[in-house]
Amino acid sequence: MAKGHVIGNAQLRAAMQELVRGFGSEAREVELVVDNLVEANLTGHDSHGVGMLPRYTESFLEGGLVPNAHVKAVLDAGAMLRLDGQAGFGQVVGHEAMLMGIERAKKHGTCIMALGNAHHLCRIGAWAEMAIEAGLISVHFTNVISRGSVAPHGGSDARFGTNPFTVGIPVKGREPILLDFATSVVAQGKARVAHNKGEKFPPGRLIDNHGNPTEDPKFAVVPPIGAILPFGEHKGSGLAVVCELLGGALAAGRAWHDTDASKRRVHNGMLTVIIDPNAIADQATFERETLAVIDWVRASPPRQGFDKVRLAGDPERETKARRLAEGIPIDETTWKELLGAAGKLKLDPASIGKLAGV
Repeated sequence: MAKGHVIGNAQLRAAMQELVRGFGSEAREVELVVDNLVEANLTGHDSHGVGMLPRYTESFLEGGLVPNAHVKAVLDAGAMLRLDGQAGFGQVVGHEAMLMGIERAKKHGTCIMALGNAHHLCRIGAWAEMAIEAGLISVHFTNVISRGSVAPHGGSDARFGTNPFTVGIPVKGREPILLDFATSVVAQGKARVAHNKGEKFPPGRLIDNHGNPTEDPKFAVVPPIGAILPFGEHKGSGLAVVCELLGGALAAGRAWHDTDASKRRVHNGMLTVIIDPNAIADQATFERETLAVIDWVRASPPRQGFDKVRLAGDPERETKARRLAEGIPIDETTWKELLGAAGKLKLDPASIGKLAGV
């Protein structure tokens, strides 16, 4: 088991801001990238947190990530947008794309937004949260252009990415519903985190490079690569294909059907549907029925091994409250990778450690 550090929210942000400046990013880009990554750590999604920066560094150095790029409209048909992320930081182009989609949904009642050529959009739930804050519902289908990491149901090797599916629903007077999950049984980044910590995976999540069951997460991280399995067998596999077709082939004009694993870039395509609930439904009825469903579900007596019924978004909110109070854990391997990334970006690793208090 790898040792690690527990770093305060403010200290981690300061250290990662210094690191992201090494990309040559402008101030607003530094802010958006770091806020997004640290928020992922705070909510317990270390797979999508600051540990991604070493991969971003490799992508940047090979030309797969373009700092200070902004989203460009390819098609603007009012309630329908097709956008090009120009290989910019997903934290920037995703934010800009959602601002455009939200504005159109408020104007037209809905917006269908297709975003392609975005570098790693990170936690897709962040984009659903933007819609929620605007009082809007959003549904997201996302594909991954990186390397195959997930096997189809019944397959023995990787054929697509973790292809997340996300839904955000605002709830008046309550915490929102935020459903955000990889269509694989576990996110690829969680395999990286487990590998860095020296942990094993529970059975039924991975296969090795020969298609045999394994509990060693290295087969999802370093060659020879095996594959992560889809969640729910055929269900996750089917939804992954849908995300590939809608987020990739339709939204981005670029789906994954390649064996080339040489490049370090992580590009995403995302099809987003944004809906103003007040434009399509009676507001009072929607709010009443939403609260009734939530209360009905939460009233279920917890079964053995559970303290209560949780809805989508609850675990993240609980983890965030705890980590804001106690600090954010970063395993030693990931921390060394971050310092290594600083060196590759011509920064002083010691200054990063000093800012983090490590």
